[in-house]
Amino acid sequence: MNATATLTPRRFRPGFWTAVFVVLFLAFCTVTVIRFSKGLGAVTHLSDRFPWGLWIGFDLLCGVGLAAGAFTLTAVVHLFNLKKFEPIVRPTILTGFLGYAFVIVALLLDLGQPWRIWHAIIYWNPHSVMFEVAWCVMLYTTVLAVEFSPVVFERFGFHAPARLIHRLITPLVIIGVILSTLHQSSLGTLYLIVPSKLHPLWYSPMLPLHFYISAIGAGIGMVILESYLSGRAFHRHLEMDLLEPLARGMVVALGIYGLMRIQAIHRNHAFGSILGFSYEGTMFLLEFTLGVILPVILMSFRRLRTDPNWLVGGAFMAVLGFVMNRLNVSITGMEAASGVRYIPSIMEIIVSVGLVATGMAVFAFAVRNFSIFPDGPVSSTQELEEGA
Repeated sequence: MNATATLTPRRFRPGFWTAVFVVLFLAFCTVTVIRFSKGLGAVTHLSDRFPWGLWIGFDLLCGVGLAAGAFTLTAVVHLFNLKKFEPIVRPTILTGFLGYAFVIVALLLDLGQPWRIWHAIIYWNPHSVMFEVAWCVMLYTTVLAVEFSPVVFERFGFHAPARLIHRLITPLVIIGVILSTLHQSSLGTLYLIVPSKLHPLWYSPMLPLHFYISAIGAGIGMVILESYLSGRAFHRHLEMDLLEPLARGMVVALGIYGLMRIQAIHRNHAFGSILGFSYEGTMFLLEFTLGVILPVILMSFRRLRTDPNWLVGGAFMAVLGFVMNRLNVSITGMEAASGVRYIPSIMEIIVSVGLVATGMAVFAFAVRNFSIFPDGPVSSTQELEEGA
């Protein structure tokens, strides 16, 4: 056999999902050009009465929350010394870093004057919750980049800086946990200033804690979902021995969060909105059933947790319910008070879908070229298209 031919990798052949990504990316670029050349009014359905829409509710609130698996899992491995979860730390950190990176991109698109995004670094306003969120997001994105940097250093043979980061990993994780705790909860604090506008099904003085606990539950669900999707794409087995214990942790977090939500609704005397099947009540029932009740019930049974299909299904419902919650808080719960029925424009949706697609493409590129998983980069013969 010809040795040269044996070592020659198979050429990448674009397929269906590559074409889908290219179309979405080009559409995203087109909307971005229109947004920066003609303003927010040309691409969004936002207004002075309803200034925060899909790009805040989904791109920011969901992007930050679903990245919570990174600080949760790094704390489990490096602070609680549960080393058996180490094989899934790197892909989780990568997912978290990409989530925060694209949150920053979304903020650049949503801000009325995006060229001033750096002002929080120079012009301090310690009385502003948004100032604290801005600093925490900047710092935690930096922490995630540093935590991921050994992967890049190892790829290019820079072993000395990689060893240095490994020695500093424990304080880095502690800093990351502190920063995540601050800004995950502070995103809920943003809505404490509108007690008369946010619907009582979602308003609570404990909203910062609601945001924090729900992010932990959904972040774990996202770790499970990411493991499943990367397994399908790169022909890897599902690490059931690692994901099943995580599902138990997800049940605990979602259970606590669910009880807190019920207590808040009781305190607000808002059960009438649910029993009356109002618009807000129906949206709450969908969110709470998908994101709390079903995952908690299903994942409480070991027989279902140890079944890959049920495990992934429960994680998917937890993530979907989390997304609905953040959209309900930022959109559904604010519509009645604003007197506006907000429906995102097609171009707003294109931007959000384009960011998700770009994140998946970057993740796939990283898996193929860096040691994200314990067995190293995926070989050039294991293309994403094969798993589609």
